[in-house]
Amino acid sequence: MNVAQSAREILEIMLRHLGHTVTIELGDDPEHPFLHIRSSDPAAICGKKGERLNDIQHLVNKILRQKLPGAPRVRVDVEHFRDKQSDDFLGEIKKIAAEVVKSGQPVKLAPMNSYERRLVHNLFLEDPDIRSWSPDDAGRMKRITLAPRRKTGDG
Repeated sequence: MNVAQSAREILEIMLRHLGHTVTIELGDDPEHPFLHIRSSDPAAICGKKGERLNDIQHLVNKILRQKLPGAPRVRVDVEHFRDKQSDDFLGEIKKIAAEVVKSGQPVKLAPMNSYERRLVHNLFLEDPDIRSWSPDDAGRMKRITLAPRRKTGDG
């Protein structure tokens, strides 16, 4: 049984014990296992702002790593909640970036977890106007700074 199938089994048992009737689909990338939950009541699984979904994902990964030490982290989503959340999040970041370009002044963003930071850094990886960086400390929540990218030939 591979990682995604093991994680699916864990998630199915967990949700069944919580009284949910769901269908769980497997993502097709073995290096980045992904489980997508289909439910008639996604809000009950997701919780307010996704906290319950984050807790479920954390527990699935904790149990999975006890069962399969060294298993890659599995991402869990319900009815595309994370995709919508990421789109909204990146939309807000783009608005802030536009203000940075307009003002020419750097802006320090609110603290973010590693997943959110990766989304932001990837968004500006090849952007001609904005660069992003975060501190090298070991903290779990870090603040990214967005700043205008220096143009070639600038002083």
